[in-house]
Amino acid sequence: MSKRWLAPAGLAVAGLIAAGCGSSGSTSAPASSASPTHTGAPASTGSALNTASVSGTTVLTNAKGFTLYWFAPDTSTKSNCNGSCATIWPPVKGPATAGSGVTGKLTTITRSDGSMQAVYNGHPLYTYTGDTAPGQNNGNGLNASGGVWHEVTVSGAAAPASSQSSSSGGGYGY
Repeated sequence: MSKRWLAPAGLAVAGLIAAGCGSSGSTSAPASSASPTHTGAPASTGSALNTASVSGTTVLTNAKGFTLYWFAPDTSTKSNCNGSCATIWPPVKGPATAGSGVTGKLTTITRSDGSMQAVYNGHPLYTYTGDTAPGQNNGNGLNASGGVWHEVTVSGAAAPASSQSSSSGGGYGY
């Protein structure tokens, strides 16, 4: 009996898995009325930090308007998100500069790979590949990669978890 059907079946399964890991969409409005020109995953190379209102909460964003996150298992001197975790949650490169509305303390840490990461009020900063446009906060409240992720509020306190359906892929341990 031929085993040719295994390759197409494997590709179909891989496609379904990839689709299941994606976001089901945003429940928040864009941070500004300008049409975003960005497509794909958020870049983490911008060092200017700004603020925006996302789902009624004033949060920190990178230069492109993407929401920034902090990881509960991190400390003020060490990131606990490395390897595949840092692929899903790209670290914000340090040092960072404060834009309008950013009032907290900005510092840096040295990551395990020797790169510099921006830190805000003692929290190493990340973007989330599940946010595909400015003004989204799909990573807020997710329990992934060994801990809970929070959007960074201007005060530095954890914001309430955003309302997401169970189909958002948030339960997967990246």
